[in-house]
Amino acid sequence: MIGVLLDRARLFGLREVLVHRGRTIASMTVLAVSSSFLVAVLGLTGSLTGSISGLAESIAGDAAIEVSGITDSGFAQPIRDDIARVPGVAAAVPMVRAALPAGSGTALLVGADAGGVALHSDVQDAVLDQLPRLLSVPDGVLIGPGMGRSRGDSLTLGSGTVTVAGVLDDGTLARLNDGHFVLAPLALAQRLTGRAARLDAVLVTLAPGADPADVRAGVTAAVAGRAVIGDPIQRVARTGNAIRIVRYMTLMGATAAFVVAAFLIYTAMSMAITQRRQSISMLRAIGGRGRSLVADLLVEAAVLGLCGGIGGAIVGIVMGRIAVRSLPNVLVQTVETRTYYVFPILAVPIAIVVAVVTSVLASAVAAHQVYKVSPIEALAPVEVSRADLVPGWLRLGAAVQVVFCCTATVVIIASDQEMLVFSAAALALFFGAGIGLCFVAAGPLVRLTARTAGIFGPPGALAAATVARAPRRVWATVMTVFMAVAITVTITGSNADMMASARGSLASVSEADAWLAAAPADQLSVGPLLPADLAAKAAAVPGVERIVPGQLAFAVLGDTKVLLDGLADGTDQPLFQGLTEPVRRDLLAGRGVVLSRDLGKSLNVGVGDSLELQTPHGVRHTPVLALVPYFSVLTGTVGIALDLMREWFDRPGATTLQIDTAPGADKAAVLDGLRGITPAGVHLFTGAQSLAGVESALRQGSSVGTAMWIIVVLIAAVAVLNTLTLSVLERRRELGVLRALGAGRRFTLRTILAEAAGIGAVGGLLGLAFGLAGQYCYDAVTPGILNFDVAYSPAPFALLFACGALVLSLAGAIPPALRATRIRIVDAIAVD
Repeated sequence: MIGVLLDRARLFGLREVLVHRGRTIASMTVLAVSSSFLVAVLGLTGSLTGSISGLAESIAGDAAIEVSGITDSGFAQPIRDDIARVPGVAAAVPMVRAALPAGSGTALLVGADAGGVALHSDVQDAVLDQLPRLLSVPDGVLIGPGMGRSRGDSLTLGSGTVTVAGVLDDGTLARLNDGHFVLAPLALAQRLTGRAARLDAVLVTLAPGADPADVRAGVTAAVAGRAVIGDPIQRVARTGNAIRIVRYMTLMGATAAFVVAAFLIYTAMSMAITQRRQSISMLRAIGGRGRSLVADLLVEAAVLGLCGGIGGAIVGIVMGRIAVRSLPNVLVQTVETRTYYVFPILAVPIAIVVAVVTSVLASAVAAHQVYKVSPIEALAPVEVSRADLVPGWLRLGAAVQVVFCCTATVVIIASDQEMLVFSAAALALFFGAGIGLCFVAAGPLVRLTARTAGIFGPPGALAAATVARAPRRVWATVMTVFMAVAITVTITGSNADMMASARGSLASVSEADAWLAAAPADQLSVGPLLPADLAAKAAAVPGVERIVPGQLAFAVLGDTKVLLDGLADGTDQPLFQGLTEPVRRDLLAGRGVVLSRDLGKSLNVGVGDSLELQTPHGVRHTPVLALVPYFSVLTGTVGIALDLMREWFDRPGATTLQIDTAPGADKAAVLDGLRGITPAGVHLFTGAQSLAGVESALRQGSSVGTAMWIIVVLIAAVAVLNTLTLSVLERRRELGVLRALGAGRRFTLRTILAEAAGIGAVGGLLGLAFGLAGQYCYDAVTPGILNFDVAYSPAPFALLFACGALVLSLAGAIPPALRATRIRIVDAIAVD
């Protein structure tokens, strides 16, 4: 039995695969591209979360509870003693953890005292081996291999200099923060960070037999709201908002790639069935069962999917490594650790399974034609087969699906559900409705394609007849072009709208003449604090009229990582500029705070509600003055008076200084003067450069969408090439007869190009219309993705994509058209 199956696969499957190598390679290629995209996506998001969880596990060890600072200023060290006195606490290990400038980059500084041995962590094991050497070196530290230093070297770290007592390059610890870490005694770490008598975290281990719930309750009571209570691994959840946009965009891109690949696989399998129609009809005539024939085709599709998935997974691993190194700086800021590549073990089988399932499902739709192939059809391979006819009940079902998808999309948009999951669902339903509508209207679309091809004279008339004889194949090709144009118009248009709206909402930063900040223009200036005397030095520069301090800091609000924006009078910060004058006065007077709109929704608070803020001095209750549609892609934002932020969160000073010049002052001279007083580690840039930096971060984030539509267009080009090659193969005998009757090579060439023009014109215009509607839908759900309003603006360049579809179709038609002109008349009309 097995031998029979193998023989059948060899004769009717393997032979066809080898004979039609181009079609096989094209099918595997699109599946490989789609699979590589998916593996890269899963590897990227897995690396982000894996890097953070790896850091937590390496440091926390046996700790069951982590008490961490609300902001990077930490909390008072005596809180650790309160925690240690809680019944059931075996050890309360104090720790300082901060990212500090080190050489040409940054390093993660981890400081702990001798109590760290109670954690039984990777860090503790490594430190014990090096402890005698560490204690014998004044201001000695242990470093990771990524620091590029050797034992005995000096290292400038933050505001001080340390000596390398040892390099930890063995085991899993070497991957901690991608090797860019420094381990130091607690007192030295506090001195380097300027946090005397302050801690960033306390790791708590439980005594044997202690009830975890009782211990947590006791720790919570001891902390009394002055710090955050959670699990060591909970830091991963707090950075979830930072990576959700990347995960969403990339997964949408991978899904789109697989959808377009499915159309190509369908076309390729239709090609295979058309070419095998004679053999299929003969097998059915001698008793072959349709189920067995379909099973053979599906096994063949599964093998193609398997090969494509494996090849794509290998490429995807490389792509993932590159993507991890190319993350936008502003995104990396929200992640506590340096991101390193984590091999996506599960991503590989997932991508392979998705590739196989996509190939099998797409082939199953095409393979259904086998049941309708009759023996007599082998004698007329170029006529319309019953396999090309779609049952009425299937069209009715598709119509119901279109109505459902459209209704659900409208309901989601109208309900203003500004959540990522609803936004993704709305977009998926919208594109599902478009595909379903095109399926219901398959007949009219094919007829329109035939009429369009028919306008090109006699060659067009022949092309129109060919289109009418292969409705399924032509519809699938039109749909491929349609998807390519629709996705391209949607992504490029929505990206342009997003950039324009973001620029408009953030344009106020460009009104300042200059900025002094703790970070470059394309990053959030969350620290470290600027030198205390910098404002006075800047004010003394000739031509400077006003200095407006500001401060940004990440903080924990509930289970969410948010951005605190300390605002002062006269600031050009966009959050402040978006407020009405009465709200500004109340905010600066400390009578409340303002929230970005997305944060208000996630916390379920509105204007006038009381917001509970944890601070190092305990819980503070303050009213919400306004909800602002503010661009806060990475995390929600809390706007608070600068003086109040300094008092409540123990953060004196500023992380930004806005410089306004006096009327008539020479701005170039002022900038030169500011450069002269700007210390190392502080960044000076103009207002225009500040806005350009924000736009740069946006462009980096939108690069995923750009990569997505490029991949889709490439897949569409292969699909057009495949389907027009099929057209030539189907008409091989017909073209030979025409040549024998005197038709020239130019006539044959024009016939193929006319068919391509019909497909490109209909698919392009259809994709343009749907893409513009998709752009509107995307803009409507953007508040749930990017958390700010986007104005819809159809761009004239969308017409170029429709024209590009025509060019794409004609370009894809050139190889099969040239092949058609080279057909030998004798071979073409010969009876097989």
